[in-house]
Amino acid sequence: MTTTDVEAFVQDIRATGPQPAGPWKVAARRLRRNRTAMAALVVLIVIAVVSLASPLYAEHVARTDPFVSNVGGTTIVDGGRVDVLQESGGLGLGVTPIGPTWDVRHYFLGADNEGRDVAARVLYGGRNSLAIAFGAAFGCFLIATSFALVAGFFGGAVDEVISRGMDLIWAFPVYLIAISISTVLLTQNLELGPIELGSDSLILPMMIIALIFVPYVFRPIRGQVLAVREQEYVRAAIAQGASNAWLIRREVLPNVLPSVIVLLPLVTAINILVESGLSFLGIGVQPPAASWGSIIGDGQGLLYSRPWVAIAPGIMVVLVVLALNILGDGVRDALDPRTKLRVER
Repeated sequence: MTTTDVEAFVQDIRATGPQPAGPWKVAARRLRRNRTAMAALVVLIVIAVVSLASPLYAEHVARTDPFVSNVGGTTIVDGGRVDVLQESGGLGLGVTPIGPTWDVRHYFLGADNEGRDVAARVLYGGRNSLAIAFGAAFGCFLIATSFALVAGFFGGAVDEVISRGMDLIWAFPVYLIAISISTVLLTQNLELGPIELGSDSLILPMMIIALIFVPYVFRPIRGQVLAVREQEYVRAAIAQGASNAWLIRREVLPNVLPSVIVLLPLVTAINILVESGLSFLGIGVQPPAASWGSIIGDGQGLLYSRPWVAIAPGIMVVLVVLALNILGDGVRDALDPRTKLRVER
């Protein structure tokens, strides 16, 4: 057998034999084997699907409009029709909304001070809270990763200018700068060229939350870029005449992408908390829209008489934040199993 025949035989084996799994497939396999992370992912998917189905629940099941006051409305409890808002005590001083009926067709979690269905509002609030949290996270990572790639790769004056700008934002407490920006934008419409955003737009809180967390994401990713830039394979590519754009796109970005993916669910969990806090203070999602934070604010005055108005959205916030943190830990272990080994030692 000649050398040419041997080479052809080896090429045939490589072409027909089993190919080694890539790093992303290996990471996905590890993540699937992590039952805790998979359970957290299932919880997130269920909450997201149920929240997206909120119009179907309100229109076809509860048959109510959760954004319209219903102070004179009635509902059915145990086969009898009762008022949604009932007199407090026997003196007729004030009214108290109906409590949970545990009937999905009639005020499952009761009503709020305006006679609106709490269960339907929690589902609608979930749509807005999740949309803002995930949208802000993706926007934040897009901006932070772009700046981190430029600053870390080029270094020098470029790195100095970008890093000092990030430090300037970093110097302000998160909630202080978020409250300040929200208060300003809520008093006037924001015009971005031909696009005009009103104070009731969900894009405003999404943009605010995305911008305030850019420095927190920028720093670790920039550190990864600085480390990758000094690797031998990057230096070899530079010696071969590779362009900066090619190096960033083909060598640097793929190696920092795992860090971005690990941070994404953790930052999303923080976004949920920040959005809930802003909406609770009345400077986040604006009426008639609702979010979990604003619903908790609505139920603040009913904690002693109708606590489920505030407890239900609070439970949803806890579940989502907990699931995102568990999923983030699972993604980290899947992408870098050495971290788990170091912890076990």
